[in-house]
Order: sequence, then structure tokens, then C-alpha cells
Amino acid sequence: MSNGEHVAGRGRSAGRGGDSQGGVQSVDRAITVLEILAREGHAGVSEVAAEIGVHKSTAFRLLAALEERDLVEQNTDRGKYQLAFGILRLASAIPGRIDMARQAQPVMDALAQQLDETINLAVVRDRYAVNVQQAYSSAAVASQNWVGQLTPLHATSSGKVLLAFMPEEQRDAILDKAGLPRLTDNTITSRRALLDQLAEIREAGFATASEELEIGLNASAAPVRDHTGTVVGAVSASGPAYRFDRKRIEETEADVRQAALEISQRLGWLG
Repeated sequence: MSNGEHVAGRGRSAGRGGDSQGGVQSVDRAITVLEILAREGHAGVSEVAAEIGVHKSTAFRLLAALEERDLVEQNTDRGKYQLAFGILRLASAIPGRIDMARQAQPVMDALAQQLDETINLAVVRDRYAVNVQQAYSSAAVASQNWVGQLTPLHATSSGKVLLAFMPEEQRDAILDKAGLPRLTDNTITSRRALLDQLAEIREAGFATASEELEIGLNASAAPVRDHTGTVVGAVSASGPAYRFDRKRIEETEADVRQAALEISQRLGWLG
């Protein structure tokens, strides 16, 4: 019997729908336990049981299963539980973009306040650009939350930066797979035109997008490099087209570039 089956309860027949549902519920509860310990620092069996709404015996089995995997451990405070080193083992497998996001946040916060626009940090995921960190300004309180959202590389300023600086074989494979779907009348749908623009972006180290992803949304972006000089992300500023127009983009270009440079330096780039 696996740990998941043990936690879910004894006496269930393997392969039945009820067992499957019970297994999912147990996983959900186990994740909730980890979230509780991350938030509170430590908690006892009774506290965990009360928060997730289960009997103390169920909470004990959940904690025991997590303890067996070195994800939680008992501390000296009357046997309360806390997160254990197994969490660090899992976290160490997360790509370096998480550390990049942490290093970028204070720089992005400062830029958001300086420009009074929304600032994002994007990386490549499969054939998309995905924003991994965001900073808001006072003018962007009602702005959309882009974190975690996948956006087409060819229709965003950050996506164009990522495309421009990636190896040619990777870029060709992505474009072959993703195509160039039209999202607005301004979206680039010609591969030749896109490649020409990407060449300009590589030369300039800066990209813009004018209502190419959404009507009424403009953006600009600059590359973020790691300690080897490889472009690993793009920091962008975006805002409504009536406010973040071509003139405003030109006025703020140096600030966006400087923010990208500061993040790169935080990642060890000496260029």
C-alpha cells in the first residue's frame, strides 16, 4: 500500500472511483497542511485538524505521511510540526527563474513607481512567453494580473525580446510549432517581417508592441541576462495606448533598459 492510500484510509479497494476521489482529497489536504505550516511556522495536530476540518486522527496520518517524506518534522515546541529540509530538496529542482524573479522584484517595484505603469518579467515556456513576476503602480491598481499567463511570443514586446536572442534553431522550431496567429489588426503575421524586426531588436536591445496582443495595450521591453550573458528573460513596461503611446515609450526607454541591466547585474552579469 502506498503512502497516498495509507493516508486516504484503509479498507478501500484499489482501482475504484471512490479510491481515486479519496486520493485526490488526500493530496489536497496534504498540500493544505504544507501551506498552513508555511504560513504559521509551526502547528500541532489539533490546530491542523481544526483548520482543514478533519478528525485529529486524519490530521495525524497526513502529518505522518509528510514526515516520512521529510517534508515536515516535529520541533521541540511540544511536538508541533514545521516544514523540513525535504521542501528545500524540491525547491532546488525549480529552475533559476524563481531566483531571477526574487532578484527582479525590488527593481521592478521601483520602475513601476517611476513610470506609473505595470512592469512584468517574462521567460520562455515551450512556445509562449510567461510572466513570472509583476509590479504595479498607483495608476495600474485595476490592471490585469499577467503572472502565470501564457502569451504568444510574436505579439508581445517581451516575447519578441526572447525570440530575438534565442538560438536560431530554437526560434525556428517555436515559430514552426506556434505559427503567427492574428490577434489584432496590428499583429505581425508575416514570418519575414517578424524575422526582420527581431534582427533590429537584437541590434537595439529593445522591443516594442503597439496593440499587437490586445487593442488598447502598448508595451516595451529589454533583455535580462544571466551571469554568462545569455538572455534568460525580458522586463517590460505596459500601459493603455492612450497614455503609453509611442512618445511615452521613447521617453521611458532608458529607464526600462536600466532596470533590465540592474536585474542582469543582480544575476551576476558584468557586461
